[in-house]
Amino acid sequence: MENSKVTVNGEYLRNIERKVEDLRMLMEVSSIISSKLDFNDLITVVMEKAKDVMEAEACSILLYNKNINKLEFEVALGGEEGASDILKKHVTLDIGQGIAGWVAENLKPLIVKDAKSDSRFSHEADKQTGFITKSLIAVPLIGRSGLIGVAEILNPKVKDFFTDYDLEMFQTLCRQVAVAIENSLYHKESIERERHKQELELASAIQRSFLPESPVFKKDNIRVSAINISAKQVGGDLYDFIEPVEGKTGVFIGDISGKGVSAALYMAKTISDFRYISRLTESPDKVLNCLNTLILKAPRGLFLTAIYMITDTVTGNLKVSVAGHPPFLWLTKGEVKVMDVDAGPPLGILPFEYPATPISLKRGDSLLLLTDGVFEAKNEEGQRIGFENIIEFTKKHMDHERLIEMISDHVDSFSRGTDRADDLTLVEIKFLD
Repeated sequence: MENSKVTVNGEYLRNIERKVEDLRMLMEVSSIISSKLDFNDLITVVMEKAKDVMEAEACSILLYNKNINKLEFEVALGGEEGASDILKKHVTLDIGQGIAGWVAENLKPLIVKDAKSDSRFSHEADKQTGFITKSLIAVPLIGRSGLIGVAEILNPKVKDFFTDYDLEMFQTLCRQVAVAIENSLYHKESIERERHKQELELASAIQRSFLPESPVFKKDNIRVSAINISAKQVGGDLYDFIEPVEGKTGVFIGDISGKGVSAALYMAKTISDFRYISRLTESPDKVLNCLNTLILKAPRGLFLTAIYMITDTVTGNLKVSVAGHPPFLWLTKGEVKVMDVDAGPPLGILPFEYPATPISLKRGDSLLLLTDGVFEAKNEEGQRIGFENIIEFTKKHMDHERLIEMISDHVDSFSRGTDRADDLTLVEIKFLD
C-alpha cells in the first residue's frame, strides 16, 4: 500500500491554532474567575485578557443600575489614560440608547461593522474621551436575576471589523463574565451587610451607654422608672435622670426625628449637651432654651421633641417644660388627666423662649411620659392603637406596680405580627406614699 499524504493549507492551520489559543484563553479566564471574588480585580483582569486575545484596541463593561434604569460604565480599558474615570463620571446610557442600550433592551448580541454609519450608535463616549470607535461587538450580560449589564469589545487591530467567530468567542467569554460578576457582587453585598450589621451593633452599644445605667432611679419620695425599645437596632428616643442639685430630680424624655445610625449619633450628642446644660440651672425652661440654641446649629432636618421636669424629691412639687412633645398623663385620685400644658415647638426648629408649668404631686400620684411610638403602633390591619386606648388601659391598671411594663406589653400584643414602626419609650415618675 502506498503512503498517502494529506495536504493542509496554512490558513486552515492558522485557524486551528487560533481556536486552540482561544480555548486556552477561555480556560485561563475560567481559572481567574474561580480564584477571585474582589469585583474590581476580577473585571479588570478578565477584560484585559479578552482585549489581548481578541486583538482589540479597547473593551468596556456597563452595568445596569436598576434604581435609575440606566447603564453605567464600570470599566473601560484602552484609549487614553484616565478614559475609564471620565466615562464613569460623565456618561450613562438609557435603556435603548446607543449600541449598548439597544443590546440591553433587546437582550441580543450585536456586531457593528461600521459604527459611524449605524444610527443606533451614540457618540457621547467618544466625544468625552477622544477615542474613535470603528467596529464593535456588544453582548448582554445576563444572570439569574436578569440583566446585569453589557460588555463591549472595540476596534480589531488586525482587520477592519469583527466576524461571527469573534462574536461566538466573546459570547462564550461573557457567559462566564456574567456568572463571575453576579458572584462577586453577591460577595461584595454580603461583606457590606456584615459590616453594616457590625456598625449597627457598635452604634447600639454606644447609644445604650449614654442612657442611665439602671432604668430605675429612687431619691427620697420620688421613684422614676423607664422602658426604652428601639424600632431598629438603634433609635432616636432618649431619656435621662439627673440630680441637678441636692434634693431635686430632673427627668428628661425626647424623640429625635429619624431613625438609624444618624438619629443614634444625634441622640448621643443631645444627651451629652443636656447633661452639661442641666448642671448649670434648676429651671427646666432655661435648660430647653439653651439646648434649643445648640440644636439650631445642627444639620437641617434634625429636630427633637422633649419634656424636661425638675421635681423636689421631698415635697413632690415640680416644674415642667415641653418642646413639641405629646402630652403626658397625671395619675391622681383614681383618674388619669391628660396634661397638655403650655409648650413650645420642637427643639431645633426656631428660636423660642420655652415656658415652665408648676405641678404639685400628692402622695401616690404618678406622671407618665411617653413617646409617639407608644400610641402610633399599628396592627396587621394598619389600625393605630391610639392615644385614647392607652389612656383607657392606664386607667384600668394605674395602681399596678409594673404599669409601664404592662403598657409596653399591651402595645406589643396589639401590634403582634408586624414590625415595630417606631421607637417606644415610657417614663413613670411616682411620688411614693
